[in-house]
Amino acid sequence: MNGIPLRTTVVGSYPFPSWLHHAVEHLEAFGADDRQEMIDDAVTVAIADQLKAGLDVITDGEQTRLDFNLSFYGFLEGIAMEGQSPRRWGPPAHDQRGRHLITDTLKAPDGLGTVADFKRLMRLNPSGEVTLKASVPGPYTLSGRLVPAGPYADRYAVTEALIPIVRKELEDLVEAGCRELTVDEPSMSCYAHREDPKRLVDIFNRTIEPVVGKCRLSTHFCFGNFRGHAVGLRHYAPLFPAFMDMKVDEMHVEMASRELAELEIISLIAAKCDVAVGLVDVKSYYIEPVELIAQRVRSCLKYAPADRLAIAPDCGLSQTARWAAKQKLIHMVQGVQAVRAEI
Repeated sequence: MNGIPLRTTVVGSYPFPSWLHHAVEHLEAFGADDRQEMIDDAVTVAIADQLKAGLDVITDGEQTRLDFNLSFYGFLEGIAMEGQSPRRWGPPAHDQRGRHLITDTLKAPDGLGTVADFKRLMRLNPSGEVTLKASVPGPYTLSGRLVPAGPYADRYAVTEALIPIVRKELEDLVEAGCRELTVDEPSMSCYAHREDPKRLVDIFNRTIEPVVGKCRLSTHFCFGNFRGHAVGLRHYAPLFPAFMDMKVDEMHVEMASRELAELEIISLIAAKCDVAVGLVDVKSYYIEPVELIAQRVRSCLKYAPADRLAIAPDCGLSQTARWAAKQKLIHMVQGVQAVRAEI
C-alpha cells in the first residue's frame, strides 16, 4: 500500500518551458556551461510547477529528454541514428518518429543518463515533503524505434539485447538513492492485443528482477501519446489477467481520455497491488473542473480502497502546453483533496 490515501502522482514527463524549445533548436549558440545551466533552470521550473500544484510525488519533468524515450538512443552504441523522420509533413502521426538501424552489438557503456537526471532532481528539489520519482522506458518499448539487423532478427531479439542495459540502469538508480521508480512500457499495452501477453510479462519481470523489493516499482500502461495521439487498441482486456503477474507495487492505467471505460479493471489490479488511475486527459485542452475530478475519484472508490489508489494524469504531460498542464495538475490535486476530506 502507498501509505497516503489517494496519493497524487505523475507519470514522468512535463512540458518544456517555451524558451527551452527555442534553445534546443539553437544549441550551437550555447557553450557547455550554458547548456548545463539551462537544464538546471528547466528542471527547477518543472519542480516548482509540480510543488505549486501540491503533488505527493514529483519527477524532474524529463527536461533532458526530447521525448519520453527518443533521447535514450543517443546513449546506445551499435546504431546508426536516422537524420530525418521518414515523413516530415502532413498531420502528426507516429510515422514521423525516427527509427535507427542497428549496425553492431547494442551497448550503453555510460548508461542511459537517468542517474545523472535523478541526482539533479535530488539536488534541485527544495522540498523534503514529496517523493521523488524516476522513470525509465522498458526494453520492449525501447526496441520499437530500432530496425532489427545483424544478430537481431526481430523486435524480440532487440528487446533481449536491451534487457541487461535497462536492468543495469535500474540498479544504478536504486544505488543512487531512487526509491520510487517507474518502468514505462506503453508498447506492451499498445500491442498486447496482437502479441503473447505472457511473453511480455516475462520480459518485464526479468528486466526488473534485480530491484524488486529495493524500491517502490510501478509501470505505466497507456495507448500512445506522440503529439497527443494514441496508436494502440484502446482496450485493457487483452492485458489481463496475464499482466497481473508483473512484480510491481503499482500499475498506472489511462482512464480520463477513455471516459472511464473499463474502470472496473482497477478492482482486479487493487486486489494485488496499488493502482494509479489517469483522471486528467493529457490529449485534451479541456481543463477538467475540480468537481469533475472529485466525481471521478468517487467513481474509482467504488472499485478500489483509498489506500490502494493513486490519482494521476493519463500519461506524461510533455505533449500538453505548459499553461494547460499547470492548471490540470492544480485541479487534479484540489479534486483529490476534496474527496480526502470526505473519507
